[in-house]
Amino acid sequence: MVESERGTAEESTDQRLLRGAKSRRAVTARAVDIASLDGLDGLSFGRLAEDLDLSKAGIQTLFRTKERLQLATVEAAREAFVDAVVHPAATAPSGVPRIRALVDRWLDYAEQPLFPGGCFWGANIPIFDSHPGPVRDALRQQRRVWIATLAKQFRNAVTAGELTDTDPETAAFQISALLYAVNLSLRLGDDDSVTLTRRIIDDLLDTAS
Repeated sequence: MVESERGTAEESTDQRLLRGAKSRRAVTARAVDIASLDGLDGLSFGRLAEDLDLSKAGIQTLFRTKERLQLATVEAAREAFVDAVVHPAATAPSGVPRIRALVDRWLDYAEQPLFPGGCFWGANIPIFDSHPGPVRDALRQQRRVWIATLAKQFRNAVTAGELTDTDPETAAFQISALLYAVNLSLRLGDDDSVTLTRRIIDDLLDTAS
């Protein structure tokens, strides 16, 4: 193959890869929205093709199986959550200020939903908690990472003397459970639950200081 032909072939391959990546992002973004409302089991190649005006065969080529589509959707939700909650909170000082920032960003994420159905994990963990497999494993790992993120800041707060008589893992678990509870309350129309949650967390942090 002459140099010009090789260059043309490489450019063509690059363009296909870029189009494929763009299509994949569009599909997973729509899939996250659907899964936040109807669960990951509600995903199908046909539904996504119709919603996005893409070919069903094209989407199947990108993901091959429904399980791979589900896993890609879980990862896309994680990335969106990190961008909306974890990264903004990272600008707050370590310890109690960062705990408050993480909670505030999480409540914003649920109260002004990043996803149409509210918390992505609140919608899907109850469906997959008793169904072993890669999707359950991915959801469980992401939940563990979130709790570990909170626990790290509790440990930092204890080390800095901001909190005393506090077990970081227990406190992180309590706050995570409370946040999932407020997500459910919001989905049921109880907007006052956010104010109540802030009060509970303030009391928890004040008591532990």
